[in-house]
Amino acid sequence: MENLRARLRFGSKEEDVKLRKRRSLLYSKEELNPLNDGELTARVVVFSVVFRLINCLLVQSSFVPDEYWQSVEVSHRMVFNYGYLTWEWKAGLRGFLYPLLFAFLYKILHLINYDSVHLLIWLPRIIQALLAAFADAKFFFLIRTLENHDVAKWTFFCHMCSWFTWFCCTRTLTNSTETSITCLALFYFPLPGSKTHSSKKYLALVALAVIIRPTALIVWFPLILYHFWHQDDKLRLITHNYIPIGTLAVVISTAIDCVFYEKWALVQWNFVKFNIIHSVAEFYGSHPWHWYFTQGFAVVIGPHLPFFLHGCSLAFRRYKVLLAAVVWTIVVYSLLPHKEFRFIYPVLPFCMVFCGMSLAHLKAWRRAAAAALLMANLVPALYTGLVHQRGTLDVMNHLQTLCDVNDSTRLQPDVLFLMPCHSTPFYSHVHCPLKMRFLECPPDLGEDGYFEEAERFYDDPLLWLRTSFPNKSSLPTHLVLFDVLEQ
Repeated sequence: MENLRARLRFGSKEEDVKLRKRRSLLYSKEELNPLNDGELTARVVVFSVVFRLINCLLVQSSFVPDEYWQSVEVSHRMVFNYGYLTWEWKAGLRGFLYPLLFAFLYKILHLINYDSVHLLIWLPRIIQALLAAFADAKFFFLIRTLENHDVAKWTFFCHMCSWFTWFCCTRTLTNSTETSITCLALFYFPLPGSKTHSSKKYLALVALAVIIRPTALIVWFPLILYHFWHQDDKLRLITHNYIPIGTLAVVISTAIDCVFYEKWALVQWNFVKFNIIHSVAEFYGSHPWHWYFTQGFAVVIGPHLPFFLHGCSLAFRRYKVLLAAVVWTIVVYSLLPHKEFRFIYPVLPFCMVFCGMSLAHLKAWRRAAAAALLMANLVPALYTGLVHQRGTLDVMNHLQTLCDVNDSTRLQPDVLFLMPCHSTPFYSHVHCPLKMRFLECPPDLGEDGYFEEAERFYDDPLLWLRTSFPNKSSLPTHLVLFDVLEQ
């Protein structure tokens, strides 16, 4: 036995056997958390910022009037004391918090004498791009904590190459801000397996989204219900989270709106009363109940649709709450007569989770499928951003030159827009007190003597022109119209 012990001695001194540390993800808690990887975080954030700034520069078209008339037009009037507010602001349907952000930027530019028209146009869009980039990065790290790196990578790829996200996310639309805030809130939501959940943070972000756009509550209702159902201490959740955060949000929102409306105004209630109870939104168009199922959703998700359906079959059980939120949102909006693509935009990031799962499981055809998906999104993204509906923005560049007319001997510019109401931006894209007028089209709110000016014009353009301008001296100096009316 002594001989055996002597043979097992390595050298003259007895030494403890040192085991090699294994650097495996299975044994390292620190490496399990991708949020601790500073290099990865920096790369994702820098890529997202650069990508969205390029996105911002390559979207030079118009989408819907609300991207101007519910944001920068209001901000311009708040700071420079001239402009036009649509009927929603007179009826107290819109909250001032969102345009207040841009008004703050405009005020700083005005104070330092840098309020050029180009900065007024592009700075709000750059802010939207940076917010979208921050949401993109948070979305990646959420999936990275829930799934492996491969799934996170392909989910991020699907999210970034979505043509509709490219088309919308850098616009000054409340829907775009709502979607970015939804991504941020989802990062803190207690999804199964989440390591970043925080009830207070996600509820605060949801409250902010609802202040900006009250319909954000539709998207979050099933998620909040899911959280409540799985919470052990439900009373504490209500008393320490729901009630304080909800109350604070309503108080702050109401205080801001009362200051700027100069009267008592509960915007969220007015929004629901006009658009849902009284169906005033139907005035701007209605679609059949099945429109989102047969057209709307397919257009918004675009070429991702087959991947989404495949991903639903793979991850239905794991992410059923996200799928339930998507279905619930589409069903609720289908019950409302007025429908638009942008209304369901906030559920698009939820859909990308399933698309990423699908691509990650396509072992043999993954790269070919990813290339096809990228190309299929690239064409509509570039077309809608650079070609489709850009004339209404380009014409404002021409009108900016009228601001330089200082010759007192010449007629002062007088611009008349003969096109559907709110087709173009207004003073936020000219930034000088030109005399400008457009055809108005407020809905019928039961007032005496109501008539829609735009409808009368399109019924008989020549008759309207003769009636509105009986002599040459009252004629405008410039007309803005679509080419179909030129003859």
